[in-house]
Amino acid sequence: MSGDTTSSAAGARVGVDVGGTFTDVVLQGDDGRTSVRKLLSTPPGYDEAVVTAVADLAPRAGSIAEVVHGTTVATNAVLERRGSVTALVTTAGFRDVLELRRLRIPHMYDLFWRKPPPLVERRLRFELDERVAADGTVVRPLDETEARALARRLRELEIESVAVCFLHAYRNPEHEERFGRVLAEEHPSATVSLSSEILREQREYERSATTVVNAYVRPLMSSYLDRIRRRLDALGIAAPLQIMQSSGGVMTSDDAKLRPVFALESGPAAGVVAALGMSRLLDEPNVIAFDMGGTTAKASLIEGAAIARGREYEAGGSLSAGSRLIRGSGELLRIPTIDIAEVGAGGGSIAWLDPAGGLQVGPRSAGADPGPACYGLGGSEPTVTDANVVLGLMPEGPVADGQISVSRDGAAAAVQRVAEVLGLTLLEAADGIRRIANARMTRALRSVSSEKGRDPRDFALVAYGGAGPSHAAALAEELGVRTVLVPPVAGLFSAVGLLFARPEFHDVRPCHLQLDSAAADELADPYAEMETGLATALAGRGPIVWVRTADLRYGGQSWEVEVDLPQGPIDLPALRRRFEDEHERLYGVRGQPGSPVEVRALRLAALGPQPSTDAFRVDGEPAAADASGAGTRTACIDGDVLDVRVTARQAIGSERVAGPLLVDEYDTTVVVPPGWVVRGDPRTRTLVLHREVDGGE
Repeated sequence: MSGDTTSSAAGARVGVDVGGTFTDVVLQGDDGRTSVRKLLSTPPGYDEAVVTAVADLAPRAGSIAEVVHGTTVATNAVLERRGSVTALVTTAGFRDVLELRRLRIPHMYDLFWRKPPPLVERRLRFELDERVAADGTVVRPLDETEARALARRLRELEIESVAVCFLHAYRNPEHEERFGRVLAEEHPSATVSLSSEILREQREYERSATTVVNAYVRPLMSSYLDRIRRRLDALGIAAPLQIMQSSGGVMTSDDAKLRPVFALESGPAAGVVAALGMSRLLDEPNVIAFDMGGTTAKASLIEGAAIARGREYEAGGSLSAGSRLIRGSGELLRIPTIDIAEVGAGGGSIAWLDPAGGLQVGPRSAGADPGPACYGLGGSEPTVTDANVVLGLMPEGPVADGQISVSRDGAAAAVQRVAEVLGLTLLEAADGIRRIANARMTRALRSVSSEKGRDPRDFALVAYGGAGPSHAAALAEELGVRTVLVPPVAGLFSAVGLLFARPEFHDVRPCHLQLDSAAADELADPYAEMETGLATALAGRGPIVWVRTADLRYGGQSWEVEVDLPQGPIDLPALRRRFEDEHERLYGVRGQPGSPVEVRALRLAALGPQPSTDAFRVDGEPAAADASGAGTRTACIDGDVLDVRVTARQAIGSERVAGPLLVDEYDTTVVVPPGWVVRGDPRTRTLVLHREVDGGE
C-alpha cells in the first residue's frame, strides 16, 4: 500500500493541516517554490477538504512525492466525546483505575470542581482473573475459557474497539498478547489496543489512560485515513501519506492507524516545528511560538534553538498542557510530545454570558459550520472574529480562496446581542470580547514561560495562525515582550511546518536499577534491542540519528527526570552527574553526595533524514491589499478609534514603519498598535515588530 513507506523519488511535497475552521495546504516543488491554498474545513468529513485542496494544487507539481498531514480528527473526537464504543479489559481489582485517576485538582479554590467522566463508562470496563508480578513472573495464568467468554460478550455488546491493560504487562506482555489473539478469533471486527504495544512502561493509570484514548479514536482515525488514501488513489496520486506526530516527527499512515494517540496534537506540533526553523533562520534562539486558529490558541517555548519536549500531555481540559501543576481536568496521555499549552480561545470562539451576567469567551467554537456570523454561513452567535471585524481589525470582503466573504453587518448584528444585554455600545462589547480572549490566551503563554521559571521578556513572540498576528502585539505588551515575529503565510504556518518534519519513531524499556551498582551492559543491552526494532521501522529511509535518554530519580522519589545519554560506551558516573545537574536546574536542589539514584526507564528515538528547508520560499502569494500601501480603515485599537493606514507585506521594507498600521494579507491581518514599529526581514520576508520604550527600541 502506498501509505506504508516514505518515498525518496523526486517530486513536489504537500503539507496539509486540518483545523476546526480552515484546511491549509502548502505545495513545495523540487526548486523550493511554494504554492498555498486555504479552504473551509468540511466537518464531519474533514477528508473532503484535504483531497479537494491537494487535487487543486496537483497540476502545478507535475508529480507529488509525498503528502504530509496534520489533523485534529483524533483531538476533536476526544474533546467532543464522539469516539468509538470502547471497552477496557484489565486485571481483576483494577476496573476503576480510570475513575480514580491521580490526586490532581487543577482549580485549587473551586469547591464545585468535579473530575471529568472517563471515556469508558464503568459498565464497559471488564476484569479477567489473571496476574503478573512486578518482576514479570506469572502469579495467576490467564484462563482461556474465561477470556473467550468475555470476548464473545464484547461481540454481543457490539464493542467497536477494545483497550487491554493488564497489571505489569510492560514487564511481561504474554497475557495481553494471548487475549489479543482470542479477541481476533472471537470478535474479529473490533480493533484491539494492547498497552504493551502502545506504552511499555510502568504507572498503571497513565498506561491505562493512554491505551484507552488510543482505542477510543482508532476506528475513527483509521476510517479517516483510509478515505483519504482511496480518494488520492482515485485521482492518480500514489504518493505516500505521512502523519505528523505530537513529538514533531512524522510516521506513516499505517502507523497512525495503529497508534493514533501519538498524533493527537499533530497540527499544533507542526507549527512549533516551523517556528523553530524560522527562529534559526533569523538567529533568534529564544522565542515563544504562538498559534491562534479558529478553535484554540496554542503556545510553546523554544529556548536555545531547541524545542521544549515532554513525556506527558493532558488533552481536553480547560488548559491542555504538560505541566503537572495544572493536571486533572482532561485525558492524560503518556506520549512523546512537544510541550504545548492550549486553551479554547480562537477566532471562532463564541462569546456568551454566564448565569451571573458576566461576559465569557470560549471554549465552545463556531468552527467551520456554521462559522462566525460575519461569514454568512448561518452562524448567529458572536465570536472573536466578529469582534475583530466590528473593531475594524479585520477587513470586509473575500477571505483566503474566496469561499466566504466577511460582512461587517453580520458581525455587528451578532455582537449587538451581547452589547444590549450588558448595556454597552457596539464597540465596547467588541473590545470586551477581544480583551477577554486575550486574557485566556495569556494564560497559555504564561504556562510555557513564567510558570516554568522563564522570563517572557527574554523571548521574542512568533505569531501565526489565522488570528495570531491580529492579537500578538497586545499579548506581547501584557507579557512585557518587546519583539513579535510574523512569518510569511502566517495563517498557513502549521502546514509549512509539516514540510520541515522528519520521520521519527520511539521505544521505551522499563527497568529498576541502582545506578551505583549497575553494570553498563544492563543499560546497553535494552538499547541494542530497541535499536534493532526501530532500524527495521526506518529501513530504506536514509541515515538514522539515534537519541538515547534515561529516566532517573533519587531513591524514594515518585517522579523521574529524563536525562540525555550520548551515543557511544555508557559512562554511568557521567550519567549520574547529568542527572544531578538537571535535577538541580529543575528543582533548585541536589542530593547529598552518595545519595542512591535509580534508573527507571530507558528511551530511544530514531530520527530519519531532515528535509532541506534552505530553498523554501512562497511563490506568488496572493495579496489582500495594494502593495503600494495606499488606503486607510477606521479601527478601534485598545479602546481608541483611529484612522489607521492599511498596507501589504510587500510594501514594508527594511526601514522601520511606525504604528498604528494594519497589514492585510491573504490569510491574516497583522495589527501594529501605536507605540510599535515594524520592518521587513529581506531574506525571509518576516515582519519584525518592536515595541518602543522611552522613544527607542
